[in-house]
Amino acid sequence: MTMGERIGEIRERIEKACLRSGRDAAAVRLMGVSKFHGALEIEEALRGGITLFGENRVQEALGKFPPLKEAHKDIELHMIGRLQRNKAKSVPRIFDGIQSLDRDELITALGGVTGEREEPLMTLLELHTGEESKSGYPGEDSLFRGAELVLSFKGLRLSGLMTMAPYTQDRGLIRRSFRALVKARDALLKRFPQADLSCLSMGMSNDFEIALEEGSTLVRIGTAIFGERSP
Repeated sequence: MTMGERIGEIRERIEKACLRSGRDAAAVRLMGVSKFHGALEIEEALRGGITLFGENRVQEALGKFPPLKEAHKDIELHMIGRLQRNKAKSVPRIFDGIQSLDRDELITALGGVTGEREEPLMTLLELHTGEESKSGYPGEDSLFRGAELVLSFKGLRLSGLMTMAPYTQDRGLIRRSFRALVKARDALLKRFPQADLSCLSMGMSNDFEIALEEGSTLVRIGTAIFGERSP
């Protein structure tokens, strides 16, 4: 199966999951997670209609995306991996958004280097909902502090929340993880009614259909688009 065919199949699955849930598939964004994949594969994904990409490592993104973004003005690139604070200054050079804001010190670091951007950096607060990694805010109280901090910086634009469900065959645990993110979003909206929290980034190759059934507006697909990666 070609990459274009794989992308088409994923879009069909997105449409079916949205239909089951009474949702409009046009409201869902499809991200291609391109970590460990080269420029030629990214070009192929572009031909398949993918324009939103996610990378886990700053240096890898800086090594391959500048010429791609120069050649394709519609490319949007998000940081989706855990970001070290000392790498924050590199983010405005290449990324259009960061989905993995998981601690206050990182928000402060990014807020200090994004003030001169023409457009604020799109940001999602990451909530820890049970995945094996320890990244992400641990609960609603810490999310409230993070949201308030993001809203205090003119170079940052709060756009919603992100989470990773546990990697398991237990669909109940996966669904519980995604429902926790929706609950946190609703709580944040009550506290910050002026904020735009319309983006819920949840769902990957193994669980994106469940995520869509629970309200995801952005799914992050790597293996199902690019195939197995080899770092």
